[in-house]
Amino acid sequence: MTFQEQIKEGIPSHLPSKKYRDTTISHAPKRKEILSEEEKKLALKNALRYFDSQFHAELIPEFKQELEDFGRIYMYRFMPDYKIFARPISDYPGNSEQAKAIQLMIQNNLDHAVAQHPEELITYGGNGAVFQNWAQYLLTMKYLSEMTEEQTLVMYSGHPMGLFPSHKNAPRVVVTNGMVIPNYSKPDDWEKMNALGVSQYGQMTAGSYMYIGPQGIVHGTTITVLNGSRKIDDKGTAGKLFVTAGLGGMSGAQPKAGNIAGVISVTAEVNPAATYKRHEQGWVDEVITDLDELVTRVKKAKENKEVVSIAYNGNIVDVWEKFDEENVYIELGSDQTSLHNPWAGGYYPIGLSFEESNQMMAENPELFKEKVQETLRRHAEAINKHTAKGTYFFDYGNAFLLEASRAGAKVHKDEKGNLVDSSYSKLASETFAYPSYVQDIMGPMCFDYGFGPFRWVCASGNPLDLEKTDEIACQVLEEIMQHSPKEIQQQMQDNITWIKGAQENKLVVGSQARILYADAEGRMKIAKAFNDAITKGEIGAVVLGRDHHDVSGTDSPFRETSNIYDGSKFTADMAIHNVIGDSFRGATWVSIHNGGGVGWGEVINGGFGMLLDGTQDAENRLKSMLHWDVNNGIARRSWARNEEAIFAIKRAMEEEPLLKVTLPNIVDEKLL
Repeated sequence: MTFQEQIKEGIPSHLPSKKYRDTTISHAPKRKEILSEEEKKLALKNALRYFDSQFHAELIPEFKQELEDFGRIYMYRFMPDYKIFARPISDYPGNSEQAKAIQLMIQNNLDHAVAQHPEELITYGGNGAVFQNWAQYLLTMKYLSEMTEEQTLVMYSGHPMGLFPSHKNAPRVVVTNGMVIPNYSKPDDWEKMNALGVSQYGQMTAGSYMYIGPQGIVHGTTITVLNGSRKIDDKGTAGKLFVTAGLGGMSGAQPKAGNIAGVISVTAEVNPAATYKRHEQGWVDEVITDLDELVTRVKKAKENKEVVSIAYNGNIVDVWEKFDEENVYIELGSDQTSLHNPWAGGYYPIGLSFEESNQMMAENPELFKEKVQETLRRHAEAINKHTAKGTYFFDYGNAFLLEASRAGAKVHKDEKGNLVDSSYSKLASETFAYPSYVQDIMGPMCFDYGFGPFRWVCASGNPLDLEKTDEIACQVLEEIMQHSPKEIQQQMQDNITWIKGAQENKLVVGSQARILYADAEGRMKIAKAFNDAITKGEIGAVVLGRDHHDVSGTDSPFRETSNIYDGSKFTADMAIHNVIGDSFRGATWVSIHNGGGVGWGEVINGGFGMLLDGTQDAENRLKSMLHWDVNNGIARRSWARNEEAIFAIKRAMEEEPLLKVTLPNIVDEKLL
């Protein structure tokens, strides 16, 4: 059968031969044993409903074995024989170009070069899934190959509920992930519902079909490190040391971002496969396994003001403690381990090997949790010693401070400014001694002004199209910058510099994709310029999107909305309105998720995708939707009394007469 025939077949009418996991690639760790015997039967019944009853007797023992061995039913037998990657849009079968574009983006998320655990359908973050099992993938691709522009595909946490009649201006796909009742949103609730096959963790862009490999986090980290350096002094980044952790999934982008920003970076990683994979890919310059050698190398790099990225294969706590003993001064510090998933492979305890940790995680989860929390306390204590010397440490939105606090670490301050654990702090329990990078950097410098991660994918798969779109985007930004107010000149210049160096930095992994930070004006003008170029035949179709880590897509009290101080940061009205508004303003597909980079139950985030095909319809949609997608968030941030957002929304109202936003009146503090 051809590739197109296999897509259109969906779940095969016969049982394909049994398949086994590829031992040469990364796999998800075994999930904890959480189902009762009756629940295991329910999980099997749930999985078997995808298949004709004549196959049940053969599949039951196989799926039961998967559940026992891996804690999930992945249905490896149904993995496709064809290679999964983002093909040119013309290679996909279908009656709708929009549906073909979505097929392309799904396959990009599952490309072995892109996905963290591709055979478990996990794109990044340890549990950020596109689907729960391979039957869902096959059925979804089949529906997309059949749908017309008078239908909408409804996705329930990876499960394709079906095609429903709609109209051409409706989204082609509506995605939800993990939208459970709030009282059932604890980590173990996810473990149970995911094991039963009824809910999944879509992360941010994994379950939204909008992940573009590590490029997105490279850009965000570059912007963060540049601005973090500016908070220290105005002497540039040369010779400054950035210490962090995590080389798996998205966090593997950290050393690349460090190089682009011009610092010395040390990134610790406990998994040798991830460490050496990043080195082989060219994302990290050097690998060191000995702490004494690491100290010597870093001191030399600081002395010579080198730009170099170093991976330490080992536990990050050892690095922080060793650098304290050896008086290695750290200018910038953070952490990017997957602490939204601390008990299932997101963070590893000190004193145990990678293999020992994985075994304990599955066989003795309570002891593993104790070891992780003990390590978090040591981790925080080592950081505290460095910050006392002047290190600028920020939480990078991975729930490090949150989990450290829950472990009893001293990451709070009392009224006198002393570092204490949460039981000694009379301040609000969610107030930490160290800022989230959104509070200090991304919020006031980017999000409040409307700047966030705008991205696009050249659906032709042609690198020349990407090169052309880079040129178009750069030209648009340079034109906008000529009349931009001084308040956003730095943001504009950082992104012009980024896009000019994008080709040289070889950021493409998987699809021909690009990301930059832009406000509503920039996004709309870049998108229109792309659409015009498509009309003229200069480039092929383009898929627009963004990270959910943006101005208005996500309500996350410890990350995206951590600089909201009016008491509303635990509400999620903005994210819900964002996805509703995008859906009737012209998005090709929309998504809303429980969970993301900071954990299940800790965040609600929404995203979109939009196909530009060179038509007038596409131009109308992009103007309507992109304007709302950004200004919804600025309006909410303005109402929270954020000065930068008030400035930005007033400017937006001057430019668009139909925009009328309720502005806050500011109370004189003396009156209070």
